[in-house]
Amino acid sequence: MERRMTREKYRRFQKKKRDSKEPLKRRRLRPWAFCIVLVFLSSLLLFSIFRIFLWQKDNHHIKELEKEIKKEIDPKKKKEEGELVNPPTEQDSDYWYYVKMPFYEVNFDSLKAKNKDTIAFIHMNNTNVNYPVVQTTDNDYYLTHAYDKSVNEAGWVFMDYRSQLNPLSEHVIIYGHGRLNKTVFGSLKNALSKNWQQNKDNYVIWLSTENENFLYQIFSIYTIQTEGYYLRQNFSSEQEKENWVTTLKQRNISSTDTTVTAQDHILTLSTCENNSGGRIVIHAKLIKRQLR
Repeated sequence: MERRMTREKYRRFQKKKRDSKEPLKRRRLRPWAFCIVLVFLSSLLLFSIFRIFLWQKDNHHIKELEKEIKKEIDPKKKKEEGELVNPPTEQDSDYWYYVKMPFYEVNFDSLKAKNKDTIAFIHMNNTNVNYPVVQTTDNDYYLTHAYDKSVNEAGWVFMDYRSQLNPLSEHVIIYGHGRLNKTVFGSLKNALSKNWQQNKDNYVIWLSTENENFLYQIFSIYTIQTEGYYLRQNFSSEQEKENWVTTLKQRNISSTDTTVTAQDHILTLSTCENNSGGRIVIHAKLIKRQLR
């Protein structure tokens, strides 16, 4: 009996000893856990600061390129008349207002000297869109390279590799990043505002090439999640294209009401709206062209 009591006391003593050590172990682990969390948060902060630094560095470089281009290339309005494209029968159509606008004249020799991939120059009222447009054999390179071909996450304004300007494709697509500082295609967000939409003179896009000047009239502005439908290049029939342009027009959120048919040549500007995959899209139809 006495031995049994001794063993029982010994077990209780050991259990009490283990219990007394448990909090000590937990207490010893806490500083290590704190250090791990601190290191993780510090690394995250340093990475964020580094990303902000790169973002600002890329933006600064794009702005410097813009200044350089503007200094050497000053697009001037050219008064000569051009060939009207698909004029409507209605005399009160806005078409007749826009076709009176002059073309832009651009010195492509200077642009080509800077970048041989230059194929056009684009201008859009009350935005920062006033850029030479480049094109290469894919739609990836100018997502991460600036106009001088330096690595830059801001990229540049570029034309879809499948689009052509000579001869002119039925559907020409131009892309650019939607930068928060409104460089590249970041200022296309302006077209979503009511103030911008209420200015009638904003509904035109100028596109100039070495051989020809084009004037486009905007007929649809909207935002949408990433899809391939609005980027279609080829159509198996006239009816298929008619359905396509009708869909694009029905998506319009602006006040413009422009007639569009399967016979029209379409220009599309596409940029990212946010990090969730949304897109800002602007469609325009060709209304006047001029050989240079």
